[in-house]
Amino acid sequence: MPIPESLRSYPPEPTGRLLLGATPLGQPSDASKRLVDALASADIVAAEDTRRVRTLASALGVKIAGRVVSLFDQNEAARVPALVDDIKGGATVLVVSDAGMPLINDPGYRMVTACVEAGLPVSCLPGPSAVTTALAVSGLPSDRFCFEGFAPRKQSARRAWLAGLAAEPRTTVFFESPRRLAECLRDAVGELGGERRAVVCRELTKVHEEVLRGSLAELAEWADEKVLGEITVVLDGARPVADLPTLVAEVDALVAEGLRVKDACAQVVDAHPGAPSRRELYDAVLRARDS
Repeated sequence: MPIPESLRSYPPEPTGRLLLGATPLGQPSDASKRLVDALASADIVAAEDTRRVRTLASALGVKIAGRVVSLFDQNEAARVPALVDDIKGGATVLVVSDAGMPLINDPGYRMVTACVEAGLPVSCLPGPSAVTTALAVSGLPSDRFCFEGFAPRKQSARRAWLAGLAAEPRTTVFFESPRRLAECLRDAVGELGGERRAVVCRELTKVHEEVLRGSLAELAEWADEKVLGEITVVLDGARPVADLPTLVAEVDALVAEGLRVKDACAQVVDAHPGAPSRRELYDAVLRARDS
């Protein structure tokens, strides 16, 4: 069955193409073979920092044959029209950021949307990402997560942002400046509680990589020391909290149906994520009967 023209992601006879290339976070050897080939063959390499991409290419033993241009937040909007015209004319344009995947809190979004709107092919050379790397090593639930970019710089905005995460059940990943990390973690203690679990990842994949796991209170105390390097924070999702009087009432109802108190407590605890322990619920039932 032919694909309707309205659903095509590229023209029937494509000219050039846009490639999004993930670059190593720290170790050049993490670069994929496809990225190496693209650096050597692309007609244009649009880099967040032209010096860094040349340094990476040198470390990989690659000679960039194409034209190298800068593509960063402040000039992306102005650069896009000419680069789109280059692709229409048959050029392969490779977009790379300083480290990790383009568009993930890095330049590239305007370029992709412009190519999509123009019906030009867009492909990705997958690879390193600080977001998924930090999530993988954190030890926190990874089946559902959200990415929040950089934490807000101003304290009032940061506190409001953190308050919005208080009931977020998914694991949250975000970036923070090492200069503001201590302030951010102290604000997190104030808005989310000191017992909330979190992980601070510093200099992922680099020589001085450090992964610290603990409560927000513990991490805030650690961060009072001078912290250097690239920082990624992974925050545990909110745990559901069961209402104790409601649980006691459910136990009483089961007891009225013939269950022993101990067995009724076990059944209710198993049915409610965030419930207290069986012993705590048992004691609460006895206290309610004595009152």
